[in-house]
Amino acid sequence: MRESPSQMEIRVAIFANVLELDAQGEPVNEKHAECRAATWLNRYCTGELHPGEPDIEPWECQLH
Repeated sequence: MRESPSQMEIRVAIFANVLELDAQGEPVNEKHAECRAATWLNRYCTGELHPGEPDIEPWECQLH
């Protein structure tokens, strides 16, 4: 990650894009958002996904 800081930016983007908030602004799926960011990191490092894990969708890693 130190050699390519943009990889951290993508992980933060995935977390933020997947995270859902309730009416009071509290996260309702924080663990799922963390898992999706971790999925991207795992695929980046190993080239593979865990069995049964869906691939990262383009909208998940879109930077705003």
